[in-house]
Amino acid sequence: MARAPVTDWTSDWDHLDPAWVGNPYPIWQSLRDRCPVAHTVRYSGVYFPTRYADIREVAYHPDRFSSRRVVVREGEYRVNAPPITSDPPEHRPMRMALIAPFTPQEVAKLEPQTRRVCNELIDRIRSQDRCDGAVDYAQHIPVRIIAHMLGIPAEDGDQFRSWITMALQEGVTNQAALKQAEQEIADYFARQIAARRRAPGDDLVSFLIAARRPDGQPFSDGQVLGALRLLLVAGIDTTWSAIGSSLWHLATHPADRERLVREPALLESAIEEFLRAYSPVTMAREIVDDTELGGCPMRKSEMVMVSFPAANRDPEKFADPDTVRIDRAENPHVAFGLGIHRCIGSNLARMEMRIALEEWLKRVPDFTLDPTRPMTWSEGAVRGPRLLPLILAAR
Repeated sequence: MARAPVTDWTSDWDHLDPAWVGNPYPIWQSLRDRCPVAHTVRYSGVYFPTRYADIREVAYHPDRFSSRRVVVREGEYRVNAPPITSDPPEHRPMRMALIAPFTPQEVAKLEPQTRRVCNELIDRIRSQDRCDGAVDYAQHIPVRIIAHMLGIPAEDGDQFRSWITMALQEGVTNQAALKQAEQEIADYFARQIAARRRAPGDDLVSFLIAARRPDGQPFSDGQVLGALRLLLVAGIDTTWSAIGSSLWHLATHPADRERLVREPALLESAIEEFLRAYSPVTMAREIVDDTELGGCPMRKSEMVMVSFPAANRDPEKFADPDTVRIDRAENPHVAFGLGIHRCIGSNLARMEMRIALEEWLKRVPDFTLDPTRPMTWSEGAVRGPRLLPLILAAR
């Protein structure tokens, strides 16, 4: 269904508007200059702060800005995905349980598998002179790795991608699609939990079943299922979007691509800059009581978008923020969030990005965007290329 066009970004913004989806950065800068905390009556009322300091304020005050709802969408349907949908102190037990599998030491063990996955994908891609960098490459990597961690079949990846699209894109305006995705995910993981209770394995499902709260009690099946839902939805689309955005940048900025091929030691700083400039994740919070932010009054029960991408483009925090500098030295970006819900999987995401780009640039050092085919960006809470047609130079 066609959406009403935006009449004024300060008082009628819509993150699904084609202009916002295609290139939100000029819109955000205009708002910083004119109305740094914008508002819209769409989605039953949502505020959009654009400055780093205001976004930080929201993230660090869960007493004023609740995580009961973390996505701006039509309708009141709420998803249970602890710890990210929990406030203090309820969020802490599951968050602490989830830290151990995502430490740098544990993530390092996944590097050989990640390289195998990337090279298997590139083997297929290199048999032709064109590919889709998102559909054929970026979207498969985190799906395969999270499947490996969960001990579930890699071939279920197509189903995972379908659920993510339904939940994070269609589900923003289509509550039926969201509920269907949620039910199918719940049914799938209920079967996985039941199977691990019968025969535990060395995987994340079994790990969460065996985990204990601080009082020594196990988590309920509902809590385990909610955490698995979080790992599936939040751990896949975000990373494939970050990898896809990095490939898009390199396809459209040949000087940066050629420099990284010549100077692979720059990849670490380049990844941090891609995370800053093309941060994929925007969260949301529900306003607990009437309050104010940056001088703007805010009404109880309305929502506020917590745009880490907007924070990372604030010129008050970052010099020349709209210029991507792959050797940027000072880069305190917040692509992985701030506060009590900072991303647990940041080590995993960085590793997957690094290996995905390392292996790609080794074997596909010369590529450009294909102007004859459509290139599209996703809508909703996670931004990244959904279609990324590439022309690959002859080897």
